[in-house]
Amino acid sequence: MPAPSTWELTPRQSVEMECARRGRLQVIDGCVALLCGRDVDDNLIMALGGPAGRTVIHDGPGQRNQYWRRVWGARGLLYAFDERAEAAIIGALRDEHWRVREMAAKVIARHKIGAALTAVAGLRDDPVPRVRAAGERAVVVLTAAGS
Repeated sequence: MPAPSTWELTPRQSVEMECARRGRLQVIDGCVALLCGRDVDDNLIMALGGPAGRTVIHDGPGQRNQYWRRVWGARGLLYAFDERAEAAIIGALRDEHWRVREMAAKVIARHKIGAALTAVAGLRDDPVPRVRAAGERAVVVLTAAGS
């Protein structure tokens, strides 16, 4: 089990609390919006990003650290997922920022998204070692699941 942050919540706990507050499908839709570069309300950013969300909120959507919105959107999908998010998470495998690609591969592995097998296999050639490793793990999981 991941250790709680200084925020006293794990990412899973925070996403589950937000799902209870606003509804699971609304959280998923918000995560998809973030992955697609759209803005969401500050409360969702705080739920997904924790205290670090404040920096991203105050930077505004056009600033340099905004890739964290996409990372947190993908991470939210680790804990709340529905097939309505499938296209966005597969598309995130092509994100310009490596952290987004890595998290997308983790989501695909966790939820065994078979439609992503070809795309996630492409990450095995990614220039970033962590992305290559996440891609390889996802391929192993999907192959074992018969995807």
